[in-house]
Order: sequence, then C-alpha cells, then structure tokens
Amino acid sequence: MKLKQILLVVVISVLSAFAGIFLYGKFARSGANTVGVPVDGKLPANYASFFDNKGNAAEPTDFTKASESAIPAVVHIKTKIPAQKITNDLPRGRTGDPFEDFFGDMFGLGPQMRPEQRASGSGVIISQDGYIVTNNHVVSDGGTGVASEIKITLNEGRKTYNAKVVGRDPSTDIAVLKVEANNLPYMIYGNSDDVKLGQWVLAVGYPFNLEATVTAGIISAKGRSIGINGQQSVSPVESFIQTDAAVNQGNSGGALINTTGQLIGINSAILAPSGTYAGYSFAIPVNIVKKVVNDIVKYGDVKRGYLGISYFDEQKTPGENERRLKQSGLQSGDGVYVLEAPNDGGAAKAGIKRGDIITKINGTPVASGLQMSGIIASAQPGDKVKLTYVRGGKEATVDVTLSGKPSESKLTNTDQLADQLGVELADVEAKRAEQLRIHGGGVEIKNIRPNGLLSKSRIDKGFIITAANGQRVKSIKELAAVLGSSRSSKIELEGIYPGYSGLYSYQINLNGDDEDSGSF
Repeated sequence: MKLKQILLVVVISVLSAFAGIFLYGKFARSGANTVGVPVDGKLPANYASFFDNKGNAAEPTDFTKASESAIPAVVHIKTKIPAQKITNDLPRGRTGDPFEDFFGDMFGLGPQMRPEQRASGSGVIISQDGYIVTNNHVVSDGGTGVASEIKITLNEGRKTYNAKVVGRDPSTDIAVLKVEANNLPYMIYGNSDDVKLGQWVLAVGYPFNLEATVTAGIISAKGRSIGINGQQSVSPVESFIQTDAAVNQGNSGGALINTTGQLIGINSAILAPSGTYAGYSFAIPVNIVKKVVNDIVKYGDVKRGYLGISYFDEQKTPGENERRLKQSGLQSGDGVYVLEAPNDGGAAKAGIKRGDIITKINGTPVASGLQMSGIIASAQPGDKVKLTYVRGGKEATVDVTLSGKPSESKLTNTDQLADQLGVELADVEAKRAEQLRIHGGGVEIKNIRPNGLLSKSRIDKGFIITAANGQRVKSIKELAAVLGSSRSSKIELEGIYPGYSGLYSYQINLNGDDEDSGSF
C-alpha cells in the first residue's frame, strides 16, 4: 500500500512539472516577447531605438574614412617671435613695477627683454600647390604684425616648410599662407549653409603640440557671435558654427569637417573660463572662409560689402540695444537698433534712418550687429540684400546696395555722442557758468546709464566737462567735434564738480576695457 502511494505521488509530481513547463511556455514567455524584443518579427510604432520596423539594427555612423581623408590635409603650424627689448611701446616687466626697473638699471642688469616666444597652431591645405588657410591669431606677433618665423609640418612624411603670409583678415580671424610645394593633399570645401543642428562633425588639429588629433561632436548652434574678433578689428565679423567637439590650444586654424570629409569650418575659438576646453568650440563657416581666401589670393585684400550703419556694440555698451528695443515695443533679440546711417552709405540711400530697428537680412532674423555682419560677410560690394526693419511700429522691407567700405562714423552727432558714452548730457547755461567760474560754458553729465561706457569709469553724475583732449569745450556740439576729430580711441576729459575745488581729469578708452574672451 505504501509503495502504491509513493508511486502515485511521483506520477502526480511529474505530471505537474510538465504542466507547469507547458503553461510557462504558452503564457509567460509570450508575454515577455512584448518587452524589448519584436513581436511576430515587428516592433511597436512608438518603440524608440536605432532599429527599423523589421528589427534590424541601423548601421552606425563611421568616422574612419572622413578622418583618414582629412588628416593628411591638416598641417601643424609653429611660429617664433624673437626676443625684444622692452621699450615704451612694450610693457615693462611682468609686474609693471617701476622700482624693479630702476634697481635693475642701477645695478647694471641692463635693459629688460621680452623673451623669445613660440606658439603652435593648425592649418588646412586648400590647394595642391601649397595654399593654406589658418587663423590670423595663429600667425600674429601679438600686435599688428606677423611672427618672424612660420614653419609648416605635414602629417605625411613629417616634411617641414617655411611659409609666407599671403594675406590676413583680422575681421574674420583668417590668414592665408603659402609654401613652395606641389602635389600636396588638400581638402575639398563643403557648404556651411547646409549644416544642421545635431549633425555629426569632426575637429582635426594639433592640440598641445600633439600629433594629428581627431575629436567628434555635433553642431550645437549656428550663427553664434561671442565678441572675440573685436579684439583685433574695428569691423569684426562673427557667425560661428558652435560644436561640442573637443578642441584646445593648438587646434586654432584646424579643420571642422562633416562625415564625408568635406571642410565646413575653421576652428577658431573656445569659451573657456579655465583656459582649456569647457564644452563648446566655435568655427568660422567655410562659406565665409571661401570668400575671404579667394579675395586675398586674387586681390591681396578682402572686398567686403557693408550696409552703411552703426549699431551698439554689446561688448562696450551692454544692454543698450535691448533698452532701445523695449522702448520701441519689441522684445530682446528682436532686432538691431540703428545708431547712425551716414548719408553716403547704402542703408541711408535706401531710406534707413537713425532709430530704425533692423529685424531681418534676406529673410533671416537678426539679434545683434555681429550676427548681422556675419550674414552679409560673404557678399561683395555692389550686391543687394533685402533688409527688413521696423519704424514707428510698422514693418517694411527695402533693397540695400552694399557699399565698398564702411562710412566713417565720427562722434559729430550729439545724440550719438551721448549714446556712445552712455550718458545724458546738457549744456551749462551762461549764468550758471559765470557762477561756477567756467567762463563760456561747459557740458554737464546729468546721468550715467547702468552698463554704459562711462559707468565703468570713476566719473560721477554732475561732473562738468570743460576740456577734452586738451581743447576747451563749451557745449555738447563742441565736445562732439573734438572727440570726432580724434584719431585715438583714448580720450582725456577735464572738468569740475560743483561745490568742490580743483580740476579733475579722467582717461577714457572709447573701445572699452580689454577682456579675456577665451581665444586659443
């Protein structure tokens, strides 16, 4: 009896096990098929992945061919600036301590010298006979000249050549070099107007004096302006391609390419609070590069078209453009306030006036003067652009013929003078002038706008200007005429504070304070 019971238990256990396996295969496994795997060979329509609707994996992006084709055409640039005796034109020592200079000379240490400087950058070969494009700041001597020695080292064969500078354009930070060589590997231009946000790009160059280095990233933004080219040009042009491909010191002048190996930009700048790569880099679009290079090679200079207007420089007068937009009922970033439109410029001939707000160029919205200049940077003098502007709350569009050079914009207009200085001015009446013993008059600073140029100085509200650059001024008109005739960006204002004795003098730089904007 006991044996029969044992056998019955064994049979029931075996049958239960098979039944469990059958039910699991039919229900549990079929339910699992709907999580992370295809059902009947297909995926749900809302399934997020790189698989197609048949469950096949999409082919991953391959950077190897683009890298292999670009590296031979990207060169290593090394420059040398010889040691220089420090003169009045050069800073006297690292600390600027006059006592250090005095004791150095007294004890026979001789004149101080600025040591020899060496720098490194990158460049891109653009023709088989040796034309190379790079950044202007790569070959600069730190001033208006170029380095005394510029050597180019090829990636293939490590051959080194002496290079000469064909031409430079500080406005766009582009320089063209030439080496005496033939049958060089060179890069093909792409079209930077076709690049899209999120598109894969590669940066090729020689960071930190390393061998050729390739990094990958995506296009983060287009048409960026960061105010860096204003350090080396009075008419800067910026319309950068922003990427998150890692670049560092030495990448300047190197190539930004697409995944087919075409050149779409020249790496130029980084925003780096720490001095090294911090997440974003900026490249000059190749369509601007092509125009500048072709002009330099053909004419020796850049033939650039200009609208013929002046506008607030956000680096020097931050917030002024935004303030004027709000006064006109527009939002920040909705356009560019026209500070002046000289009569001989293309904009004035098309009817543009001071106070108009330019909102679009050729249908593209503009938010800053630098962005606007970047849009027309590839145009030639004589070309026409469609300019959309707002006046009195009404929008209009006109055709503007670009001029061959920017019209001189002197501070002869009293309204423009107040705008540039960031102040409110008033003539001192004759009776008050007599009481203050400033015979003939003067110019009183009634108010200083926050973030205006003079807000960065030690001048206080109520200061009465009696002289500018050593010339007596009795009215705003005379002050504007004196400053407008100055060839220097540095001015000297002299005057009094009512109720206080003595004359006060201030040195002002119309170009604003120098800042570190992260070039590399």
